[in-house]
Amino acid sequence: MTMVERDEPTRRRARNQGFAVVDGDGSREAVLEEAGITAADALGALTGDLNVNFTACMIGNHYECRTVMRIDEAYREGIYRKYADQVDEIIYPERLGAIGAKNALLGGTIRAIADIAPHLQVVELTITDAAPVNGYTISELQLPADATVLAFGKGEAPLEIPTEDLSLEDGDRLVVLADFDVLSDVRQLLVGETAGRAAANAGSGSSSAATELLSETETDSDSETDSDTGGVN
Repeated sequence: MTMVERDEPTRRRARNQGFAVVDGDGSREAVLEEAGITAADALGALTGDLNVNFTACMIGNHYECRTVMRIDEAYREGIYRKYADQVDEIIYPERLGAIGAKNALLGGTIRAIADIAPHLQVVELTITDAAPVNGYTISELQLPADATVLAFGKGEAPLEIPTEDLSLEDGDRLVVLADFDVLSDVRQLLVGETAGRAAANAGSGSSSAATELLSETETDSDSETDSDTGGVN
């Protein structure tokens, strides 16, 4: 993940937490290119400035990124409708914390549940027809060394401790504890999508404009999304 941020204290705090940070305005294409938008999977424009957020998302659309835009509840419904058709998802900071912002960036086949440590996350993944492991049993499932299955849910059934003879089919859910370095590999196995779109982040920040570019699986703590930070995965 790469954050684009104009505010120096916010940049310093993000770097101390292990994030790559680019100094600049997230609504400028050259700055987003420096941050790696050409290889990014998703862009989250989470600043307090609607114009900055919309501009960043339009740049993200040009690079075929999934776009998630922050809009405050104070805006009229007409404003919401104007922008909603141009981005993949809109989020409200008044209702949404960091985990929710991550899930908005990720889409529906992987859901962040909890951040356990700076590089460790619990996620729920839904098996798809395209998953390489579709049709396997739990005993045949081989995840990367830094990932382990915690629970299994058959279709819409409640989650439970998995047994070895359970088969993995379309719509089944697995809860996995994984290091961020291997989370994209886990997603490829269980979902069958391209590597790179993993965890999203919504950190805290200042009144400046910032954009986060995420092309690998990184995250921040589960704090409220009240910052001027945006993101691209």
